[in-house]
Amino acid sequence: MSQSTPPSGPPADANPYANTPAAPAGQPPVPPQGAPQPGFPVAPVAPAAPARDNFPLGLAASIGAGLVSAILYGLVIGLTKHEIGYAAVGVGFLVGIAAGRVGGRSQTLPVVSVVVSVAAVYLGQLIGEAMIGAKEIGVSFSTVFFDHFDVVQAAWKDEADPLTFVFFAVAAYVAFQSARKAGHGH
Repeated sequence: MSQSTPPSGPPADANPYANTPAAPAGQPPVPPQGAPQPGFPVAPVAPAAPARDNFPLGLAASIGAGLVSAILYGLVIGLTKHEIGYAAVGVGFLVGIAAGRVGGRSQTLPVVSVVVSVAAVYLGQLIGEAMIGAKEIGVSFSTVFFDHFDVVQAAWKDEADPLTFVFFAVAAYVAFQSARKAGHGH
């Protein structure tokens, strides 16, 4: 009974150079077709992360950012007694970034962030008007804002000028661009 002896060394199928023809003397062996080339390590490639598209979460984030930025914008107006354009840009930026980062590539989030940012700028201007009015008549902000909201809106309407509406447009533009770029950055 004769048994064949197994070949010595590692199995041939694990070695890409095992079945290659011998190279001429003094030259390195030629690797088989599709084998990694010497000197060029092959790193594992991670699959691309799936694109997120979470509209409800992006909507909630944009509304939350809109409320926070409206309060901050209102505080700036109330303390300085002036509308500041950079603050309106900040409102649009915060709303757009929140919508895009959280909601991802949703096609409607940039449009939603425009609406939310315009509403946030308006609410911020109303908060500022209420703060200024409360200081002038010596009552609390909450009394003016919640109990006499119609008076606050009338004061806003009387003081609104073309620059007020420019702030709306700037915030809307910045929100749209920020949401679009943040959503596609993932």
